Amino acid sequence: MAHKSHGVKAKKHLGQHFLNDESVALRIVESIQSVQQGSNLLEIGPGTGALTRHLVHRFGQAVLALEVDKESVAFLKEAPWIESNQVVQADFLAMKESELAPSGNIIVAGNFPYNISSQILFKFLDWRERGTELVGMFQKEVAERICAPHGSKTYGILSVLVQTFYHAEYLFTVPPHVFTPPPKVQSGVLRLTQKTESTDHINYAHLKRITKAAFNQRRKTLRNALKSGGLIIDGVHPDFLGLRAEQLSPGQFLQLADSIPTG
Repeated sequence: MAHKSHGVKAKKHLGQHFLNDESVALRIVESIQSVQQGSNLLEIGPGTGALTRHLVHRFGQAVLALEVDKESVAFLKEAPWIESNQVVQADFLAMKESELAPSGNIIVAGNFPYNISSQILFKFLDWRERGTELVGMFQKEVAERICAPHGSKTYGILSVLVQTFYHAEYLFTVPPHVFTPPPKVQSGVLRLTQKTESTDHINYAHLKRITKAAFNQRRKTLRNALKSGGLIIDGVHPDFLGLRAEQLSPGQFLQLADSIPTG
């Protein structure tokens, strides 16, 4: 059954592609696993509510729909299947964790606008202590990159940072025709699940800096890439220095970070 957009126009500058397929929406919602009493389920970019209706049906008051588009917000606030206080006109990227979710774990879901999907992930990583799960629709290439194993050509900064804190699973591919308007690319849905082992000891800002320096010149050996990034590599194990960034697993990036001064 097709989901109707009810006269709300998809806006190109917001990267909107409204999902119009109920079975895909349901499949995404059924992939969410970590909602419990006191959870906050933040849907980013609900548009005309194709996902939102199923989220609310399943998770009730845990759902908060965040949308920047005034027209979509007005439509959702009038919808009979969601309380108007569960619809917030807000830019997720500009919001503080404490404003959206004063307590409890945070789950992020959505058919994410492609133009900000990487920024959404970086923001979610900033909330990693409380962010237990993310289930979202990305451009297929981006979803594959996030889940890519080390050694592959698509493995990069996001792969390392996400996989350090989360188990990343590519769930399924979504064709263009289930969106209005259809995007020019395939889409992919992925799930990130928080790792159970403690990551409190990890200096995230330091790890991010090193990972970026390593991949900014991914064709160079780590010796040259890290030096170019202004990092002191005297304490780095020689075996690492001859490798390229894509050859190191997330665990090895942590070892690398431990051997480089934070200053």
